[in-house]
Amino acid sequence: MGPWSGRAAPRAGPARGRAGTVILVALLLTAGVLAALAGGDGGDGAPSRCPGLRIASWSADDRATGAFARYGDDPGRLDDWTGGDGTHSVRLPDGRILWLFSDSFLGRVHGPPNPAGQPHAWREVPPGGPAWVRNSAVVAAPSGRPERTLTGGTAAAPAPLFPDVSARPRHWRWPVQALVEPRTPGAAEQVVRVLLWTRTEGPPPWLYGVPEATEVATLSLPGLRLEGIERISGPGAPDPGRRVLYGTTAVRRGGTTYVYGGDEGTGATPARPSSYAYLARVPTGSLADRSAWRYWDGSGWRRGPARAHPVLGDGARYGVGSAFSVVRRGRTWVLLTMDAGGPRAAGLSTVATYWACSPQGPWHGPDRGFPAPLPPDSAPDPRTAAYNPQAHPGVGAGGRLLLSYDVNWLGPDSAALAHVNRNVSLYRPRFVRLRFGGAAAAPAAPVRAPR
Repeated sequence: MGPWSGRAAPRAGPARGRAGTVILVALLLTAGVLAALAGGDGGDGAPSRCPGLRIASWSADDRATGAFARYGDDPGRLDDWTGGDGTHSVRLPDGRILWLFSDSFLGRVHGPPNPAGQPHAWREVPPGGPAWVRNSAVVAAPSGRPERTLTGGTAAAPAPLFPDVSARPRHWRWPVQALVEPRTPGAAEQVVRVLLWTRTEGPPPWLYGVPEATEVATLSLPGLRLEGIERISGPGAPDPGRRVLYGTTAVRRGGTTYVYGGDEGTGATPARPSSYAYLARVPTGSLADRSAWRYWDGSGWRRGPARAHPVLGDGARYGVGSAFSVVRRGRTWVLLTMDAGGPRAAGLSTVATYWACSPQGPWHGPDRGFPAPLPPDSAPDPRTAAYNPQAHPGVGAGGRLLLSYDVNWLGPDSAALAHVNRNVSLYRPRFVRLRFGGAAAAPAAPVRAPR
């Protein structure tokens, strides 16, 4: 909602007496209330206003996309990253960039043409199946050039960097947002905190795992050694579609880290095409301390995730994809998601935005931003899709925001695997640069709690 404006209150002169003063005070109080409603509280209780923002222009960042393509195609090692999704990043104190990935392919990549004669680099599949792990990390130089892959296990038998919870049933971890923070509040020593989603194998529609819990891992600096993992919340609701996993994105403001999450009802039923967004906040230095987390309940911050209330979503037209990103641009909070809502939404093809003046909203939008470009593919009936838009404010400069999105081939597991191996660009992040401009103040629908 834009800045409130109205007719100026008449000046209270001596002739107006006490009645005029009362009227003036009432008008000023009314204006203050309306201004607070228009601008939100900025996340710290202080009334504030902000300009509405949306994507004004975008351009493909071939340099960033190409850096990962060159690294993945390099045949020099067989135990490094050749493809992955779930792309998140954090700039380390020494300037390096830590990139975190969920399901990650390793192994050998060959140049084009592939065995089908198509003009694509392709991944060799050794006997016994493809070489892949549930998660990995790539360390890049300050210049942005990827240099080495971090996994667990050994070079001969790589394992996830963040180990699986159990093998039977298959129960794994996917890393999401990471931040550098003091080991404890006020401490001089810094560590990397990595938010993790744990998932377990399940029946349809849970083809990508049943959501279970949110955890936080601690990595040492500068060595990036895994020190431990702490559970923060979960599993929560008996219905997997209503379980909230936190950490798809996080924003630090002052001494507070705001951590966004979402439920996973997307696509479970035609009546609910989008997910709900939720919000927690944590004092800086306390991400791994479960007792320090507070959850937005619709009117204030409370202990316990069971009392959380969504900050965005109405179950139909308005909402987010299961993975989304939030950044702060000046005084404005901008949320980027695939256009998940409505029957007229573009779905897994177009990035959309919402904006707000405080981390919990109220949110305005959605505004459609741009159709995410997909890699060229010469297969019959290509089913490539874009998802998981993630902002990387710590990477690059020049006033434009670096945004990644993941690409995959949709279809049965065996068919998808064949496609992403015959064309390795189908399972790698792609990057764009965004500029923001003014947006209208049209509010989203009132937040409606999931049933």
